Amino acid sequence: MSAVTPLSCYAQLCGREIHWMDWQPASTAQAPTVIAWHGLARTGRDMDELAGHLVAHGFRVICPDTLGRGLSQWSPVPDEEYQLSFYAQLADALCEHLQLARVHWVGTSMGGAIGTVCASGLQVPRMKARIQSLLLNDNAPELAAPALERIKAYAGQPPAFDTVGELEAFFRTVYQPYGWLSDAQWRRLTESSTRRLADGRVTPHYDPAMVRQFTAHENDYLIWPHYDAIEVPVLLLRGADSDLVLPSAVQAMRTRGPGAAGRLQMIEVPGCGHAPALNVPAQLDAVRAFIESAQALA
Repeated sequence: MSAVTPLSCYAQLCGREIHWMDWQPASTAQAPTVIAWHGLARTGRDMDELAGHLVAHGFRVICPDTLGRGLSQWSPVPDEEYQLSFYAQLADALCEHLQLARVHWVGTSMGGAIGTVCASGLQVPRMKARIQSLLLNDNAPELAAPALERIKAYAGQPPAFDTVGELEAFFRTVYQPYGWLSDAQWRRLTESSTRRLADGRVTPHYDPAMVRQFTAHENDYLIWPHYDAIEVPVLLLRGADSDLVLPSAVQAMRTRGPGAAGRLQMIEVPGCGHAPALNVPAQLDAVRAFIESAQALA
Protein backbone atom coordinates (compact mmCIF):
# COMPACT_ATOMS: atom_id res chain seq x y z
CA MET A 1 0.00 0.00 0.00
CA SER A 2 1.06 3.59 -0.63
CA ALA A 3 2.94 5.43 2.10
CA VAL A 4 0.66 8.44 1.56
CA THR A 5 -1.05 9.55 4.77
CA PRO A 6 -4.69 10.45 4.11
CA LEU A 7 -6.35 13.56 5.50
CA SER A 8 -9.20 13.07 7.96
CA CYS A 9 -11.88 15.61 7.01
CA TYR A 10 -15.28 16.82 8.24
CA ALA A 11 -17.92 19.14 6.80
CA GLN A 12 -21.55 20.06 7.31
CA LEU A 13 -23.40 18.51 4.36
CA CYS A 14 -27.19 18.72 4.10
CA GLY A 15 -27.19 19.85 7.72
CA ARG A 16 -25.24 16.84 9.00
CA GLU A 17 -21.56 16.47 9.90
CA ILE A 18 -19.99 13.95 7.54
CA HIS A 19 -16.50 12.49 7.84
CA TRP A 20 -14.27 11.22 5.03
CA MET A 21 -10.68 10.24 4.36
CA ASP A 22 -9.01 12.15 1.54
CA TRP A 23 -6.16 10.23 -0.08
CA GLN A 24 -4.15 12.62 -2.24
CA PRO A 25 -1.27 11.89 -4.62
CA ALA A 26 1.74 14.19 -4.73
CA SER A 27 0.12 16.28 -7.48
CA THR A 28 -3.57 16.67 -6.66
CA ALA A 29 -4.41 19.40 -9.16
CA GLN A 30 -4.65 17.13 -12.22
CA ALA A 31 -5.43 13.87 -10.44
CA PRO A 32 -8.61 12.07 -11.50
CA THR A 33 -10.79 11.42 -8.45
CA VAL A 34 -12.38 8.21 -7.20
CA ILE A 35 -15.14 8.10 -4.61
CA ALA A 36 -14.95 4.77 -2.75
CA TRP A 37 -18.10 4.14 -0.71
CA HIS A 38 -18.39 1.36 1.86
CA GLY A 39 -21.13 -1.15 2.67
CA LEU A 40 -24.16 -1.03 4.94
CA ALA A 41 -22.68 -1.43 8.43
CA ARG A 42 -19.10 -0.50 7.63
CA THR A 43 -16.91 2.62 7.41
CA GLY A 44 -14.73 4.33 4.84
CA ARG A 45 -11.64 2.75 6.36
CA ASP A 46 -12.61 -0.49 4.61
CA MET A 47 -11.25 1.18 1.49
CA ASP A 48 -7.70 1.76 2.84
CA GLU A 49 -6.04 -0.89 0.67
CA LEU A 50 -7.87 0.22 -2.45
CA ALA A 51 -7.18 3.89 -1.79
CA GLY A 52 -3.50 3.24 -1.16
CA HIS A 53 -3.26 1.27 -4.39
CA LEU A 54 -5.03 3.89 -6.49
CA VAL A 55 -3.21 6.88 -5.01
CA ALA A 56 0.08 5.19 -5.85
CA HIS A 57 -1.08 5.25 -9.48
CA GLY A 58 -1.97 8.94 -9.50
CA PHE A 59 -5.61 8.95 -8.39
CA ARG A 60 -7.14 10.98 -5.60
CA VAL A 61 -9.50 8.83 -3.51
CA ILE A 62 -12.32 10.07 -1.27
CA CYS A 63 -13.62 7.51 1.28
CA PRO A 64 -16.70 8.78 3.16
CA ASP A 65 -18.32 7.45 6.30
CA THR A 66 -22.03 7.28 5.53
CA LEU A 67 -24.40 9.16 7.81
CA GLY A 68 -24.77 7.06 10.97
CA ARG A 69 -21.52 5.14 10.44
CA GLY A 70 -17.97 5.61 11.64
CA LEU A 71 -17.18 9.21 12.54
CA SER A 72 -20.12 10.75 10.69
CA GLN A 73 -23.06 12.13 12.65
CA TRP A 74 -26.00 9.90 13.47
CA SER A 75 -29.30 11.04 11.99
CA PRO A 76 -31.81 12.60 14.40
CA VAL A 77 -34.57 11.58 11.97
CA PRO A 78 -33.58 8.04 10.95
CA ASP A 79 -36.77 7.13 9.06
CA GLU A 80 -36.29 10.16 6.81
CA GLU A 81 -32.54 10.14 6.25
CA TYR A 82 -31.40 6.51 6.31
CA GLN A 83 -32.33 5.85 2.69
CA LEU A 84 -30.60 5.86 -0.69
CA SER A 85 -32.12 9.13 -1.89
CA PHE A 86 -30.71 11.07 1.08
CA TYR A 87 -27.33 9.35 0.77
CA ALA A 88 -27.27 10.49 -2.86
CA GLN A 89 -27.95 14.05 -1.72
CA LEU A 90 -25.05 13.76 0.71
CA ALA A 91 -22.81 12.51 -2.11
CA ASP A 92 -23.82 15.49 -4.23
CA ALA A 93 -23.14 17.88 -1.35
CA LEU A 94 -19.73 16.28 -0.82
CA CYS A 95 -18.85 16.74 -4.50
CA GLU A 96 -19.99 20.36 -4.30
CA HIS A 97 -17.93 20.92 -1.16
CA LEU A 98 -14.82 19.45 -2.77
CA GLN A 99 -15.56 21.04 -6.17
CA LEU A 100 -15.45 17.68 -7.93
CA ALA A 101 -16.81 18.00 -11.45
CA ARG A 102 -16.07 14.40 -12.52
CA VAL A 103 -15.50 11.28 -10.43
CA HIS A 104 -15.22 7.53 -10.79
CA TRP A 105 -17.37 5.64 -8.26
CA VAL A 106 -16.45 2.40 -6.49
CA GLY A 107 -19.19 1.14 -4.21
CA THR A 108 -19.33 -1.96 -2.03
CA SER A 109 -22.86 -3.29 -1.44
CA MET A 110 -24.83 -0.24 -0.17
CA GLY A 111 -22.11 1.99 -1.60
CA GLY A 112 -22.82 0.48 -5.01
CA ALA A 113 -26.55 1.16 -4.64
CA ILE A 114 -25.81 4.79 -3.74
CA GLY A 115 -23.58 5.02 -6.81
CA THR A 116 -26.34 3.56 -8.99
CA VAL A 117 -28.83 6.15 -7.74
CA CYS A 118 -26.28 8.91 -8.30
CA ALA A 119 -25.26 7.74 -11.79
CA SER A 120 -28.87 7.56 -12.95
CA GLY A 121 -29.54 11.21 -12.18
CA LEU A 122 -33.16 10.40 -11.31
CA GLN A 123 -32.85 11.62 -7.71
CA VAL A 124 -30.04 14.19 -8.01
CA PRO A 125 -29.80 15.18 -11.70
CA ARG A 126 -26.38 16.84 -11.59
CA MET A 127 -24.75 13.69 -10.21
CA LYS A 128 -25.37 11.95 -13.54
CA ALA A 129 -22.96 14.33 -15.25
CA ARG A 130 -20.37 13.89 -12.50
CA ILE A 131 -19.96 10.13 -12.58
CA GLN A 132 -17.57 8.83 -15.24
CA SER A 133 -17.73 5.15 -14.33
CA LEU A 134 -19.45 2.93 -11.79
CA LEU A 135 -17.97 -0.14 -10.13
CA LEU A 136 -20.46 -2.28 -8.21
CA ASN A 137 -18.76 -4.50 -5.65
CA ASP A 138 -21.29 -7.29 -5.11
CA ASN A 139 -24.32 -5.09 -5.64
CA ALA A 140 -27.18 -5.30 -8.13
CA PRO A 141 -30.44 -3.41 -8.73
CA GLU A 142 -32.29 -6.29 -7.10
CA LEU A 143 -31.00 -8.20 -4.09
CA ALA A 144 -31.87 -11.64 -2.76
CA ALA A 145 -34.50 -11.39 -0.03
CA PRO A 146 -33.05 -14.15 2.24
CA ALA A 147 -29.65 -12.45 2.21
CA LEU A 148 -31.24 -9.11 3.09
CA GLU A 149 -32.93 -10.80 6.04
CA ARG A 150 -29.56 -12.19 7.15
CA ILE A 151 -27.98 -8.74 6.98
CA LYS A 152 -30.86 -7.14 8.88
CA ALA A 153 -30.59 -9.80 11.57
CA TYR A 154 -27.00 -8.93 12.51
CA ALA A 155 -26.98 -5.23 11.59
CA GLY A 156 -30.12 -4.20 13.45
CA GLN A 157 -29.01 -5.60 16.79
CA PRO A 158 -25.24 -5.17 16.99
CA PRO A 159 -23.72 -7.23 19.81
CA ALA A 160 -21.57 -5.82 22.57
CA PHE A 161 -18.45 -7.43 24.05
CA ASP A 162 -16.22 -6.91 27.04
CA THR A 163 -13.05 -6.79 24.94
CA VAL A 164 -11.90 -5.65 21.52
CA GLY A 165 -10.49 -9.15 20.98
CA GLU A 166 -13.98 -10.62 21.29
CA LEU A 167 -15.33 -8.02 18.86
CA GLU A 168 -12.60 -8.93 16.37
CA ALA A 169 -13.58 -12.59 16.64
CA PHE A 170 -17.18 -11.59 15.87
CA PHE A 171 -16.08 -9.58 12.83
CA ARG A 172 -13.95 -12.47 11.56
CA THR A 173 -17.06 -14.68 11.69
CA VAL A 174 -19.70 -12.36 10.25
CA TYR A 175 -17.40 -10.99 7.53
CA GLN A 176 -15.84 -14.32 6.59
CA PRO A 177 -17.41 -13.97 3.10
CA TYR A 178 -15.07 -11.00 2.45
CA GLY A 179 -12.39 -13.54 1.59
CA TRP A 180 -8.78 -13.49 2.76
CA LEU A 181 -7.63 -10.71 5.10
CA SER A 182 -4.30 -10.64 6.89
CA ASP A 183 -4.24 -10.54 10.70
CA ALA A 184 -3.20 -6.89 10.49
CA GLN A 185 -6.14 -6.12 8.21
CA TRP A 186 -8.60 -7.83 10.55
CA ARG A 187 -7.15 -5.82 13.43
CA ARG A 188 -7.48 -2.54 11.53
CA LEU A 189 -11.02 -3.41 10.40
CA THR A 190 -11.90 -3.96 14.05
CA GLU A 191 -10.19 -0.91 15.51
CA SER A 192 -11.57 1.40 12.84
CA SER A 193 -15.15 0.26 13.46
CA THR A 194 -15.34 -0.01 17.24
CA ARG A 195 -17.12 2.26 19.71
CA ARG A 196 -17.25 1.90 23.47
CA LEU A 197 -20.58 1.95 25.24
CA ALA A 198 -21.37 3.72 28.50
CA ASP A 199 -21.00 0.43 30.39
CA GLY A 200 -17.47 -0.05 29.03
CA ARG A 201 -18.27 -2.74 26.49
CA VAL A 202 -17.43 -2.38 22.79
CA THR A 203 -19.74 -2.65 19.79
CA PRO A 204 -19.62 -1.95 16.04
CA HIS A 205 -19.34 1.75 15.20
CA TYR A 206 -22.70 2.56 13.64
CA ASP A 207 -26.20 3.70 14.55
CA PRO A 208 -28.40 0.59 14.93
CA ALA A 209 -31.32 2.68 13.67
CA MET A 210 -29.78 2.73 10.20
CA VAL A 211 -31.36 -0.69 9.64
CA ARG A 212 -34.77 1.02 9.66
CA GLN A 213 -34.02 1.81 6.03
CA PHE A 214 -35.40 -1.68 5.34
CA THR A 215 -38.68 -1.10 7.19
CA ALA A 216 -39.36 2.58 6.49
CA HIS A 217 -38.35 2.13 2.83
CA GLU A 218 -39.05 -1.52 2.14
CA ASN A 219 -38.06 -1.51 -1.54
CA ASP A 220 -35.20 0.98 -1.28
CA TYR A 221 -32.78 -1.47 -2.90
CA LEU A 222 -35.09 -2.38 -5.79
CA ILE A 223 -33.57 0.17 -8.17
CA TRP A 224 -33.96 -1.11 -11.73
CA PRO A 225 -35.15 2.29 -13.06
CA HIS A 226 -31.90 3.82 -11.82
CA TYR A 227 -29.81 1.07 -13.36
CA ASP A 228 -31.66 1.38 -16.67
CA ALA A 229 -30.84 5.12 -16.81
CA ILE A 230 -27.05 4.68 -16.41
CA GLU A 231 -25.04 5.77 -19.45
CA VAL A 232 -21.47 5.22 -18.25
CA PRO A 233 -19.25 2.10 -18.12
CA VAL A 234 -20.17 -0.31 -15.30
CA LEU A 235 -18.14 -3.14 -13.79
CA LEU A 236 -19.80 -5.69 -11.55
CA LEU A 237 -17.46 -7.53 -9.21
CA ARG A 238 -19.49 -10.45 -7.90
CA GLY A 239 -18.32 -12.69 -5.12
CA ALA A 240 -18.48 -16.18 -6.59
CA ASP A 241 -20.29 -17.39 -3.46
CA SER A 242 -22.48 -14.32 -3.01
CA ASP A 243 -25.94 -14.96 -1.57
CA LEU A 244 -26.96 -11.34 -2.19
CA VAL A 245 -26.36 -10.95 -5.93
CA LEU A 246 -28.00 -13.93 -7.60
CA PRO A 247 -27.25 -15.19 -11.13
CA SER A 248 -30.80 -14.24 -12.17
CA ALA A 249 -30.12 -10.59 -11.27
CA VAL A 250 -26.81 -10.68 -13.13
CA GLN A 251 -28.52 -12.05 -16.23
CA ALA A 252 -31.11 -9.27 -16.07
CA MET A 253 -28.31 -6.70 -15.74
CA ARG A 254 -26.81 -8.03 -18.96
CA THR A 255 -30.00 -7.38 -20.91
CA ARG A 256 -30.99 -3.96 -19.52
CA GLY A 257 -29.54 -0.47 -19.19
CA PRO A 258 -25.76 -0.41 -19.55
CA GLY A 259 -25.81 -4.16 -20.17
CA ALA A 260 -28.02 -3.80 -23.23
CA ALA A 261 -25.84 -0.92 -24.42
CA GLY A 262 -22.63 -2.95 -24.17
CA ARG A 263 -21.26 -0.90 -21.26
CA LEU A 264 -21.38 -3.64 -18.60
CA GLN A 265 -18.43 -5.80 -17.63
CA MET A 266 -18.49 -8.53 -15.01
CA ILE A 267 -15.83 -10.34 -13.01
CA GLU A 268 -16.54 -13.21 -10.62
CA VAL A 269 -14.21 -13.11 -7.63
CA PRO A 270 -13.28 -16.61 -6.39
CA GLY A 271 -13.11 -17.37 -2.71
CA CYS A 272 -15.50 -14.56 -1.73
CA GLY A 273 -19.16 -14.16 -0.95
CA HIS A 274 -20.65 -10.82 0.02
CA ALA A 275 -18.57 -8.83 -0.53
CA PRO A 276 -14.95 -8.99 -1.80
CA ALA A 277 -12.72 -6.95 0.52
CA LEU A 278 -10.84 -5.18 -2.33
CA ASN A 279 -7.58 -5.85 -0.53
CA VAL A 280 -5.58 -8.35 -2.63
CA PRO A 281 -3.62 -7.75 -5.86
CA ALA A 282 -6.05 -9.42 -8.26
CA GLN A 283 -8.99 -7.37 -6.99
CA LEU A 284 -6.99 -4.13 -6.76
CA ASP A 285 -5.62 -4.54 -10.27
CA ALA A 286 -9.09 -5.25 -11.68
CA VAL A 287 -10.50 -2.10 -10.11
CA ARG A 288 -7.62 0.04 -11.34
CA ALA A 289 -7.73 -1.38 -14.87
CA PHE A 290 -11.44 -0.60 -15.15
CA ILE A 291 -11.05 2.96 -13.85
CA GLU A 292 -8.03 3.63 -16.05
CA SER A 293 -9.95 2.40 -19.08
CA ALA A 294 -12.91 4.65 -18.26
CA GLN A 295 -10.58 7.57 -17.64
CA ALA A 296 -8.95 7.02 -21.05
CA LEU A 297 -12.39 7.17 -22.68
CA ALA A 298 -12.97 10.54 -21.02
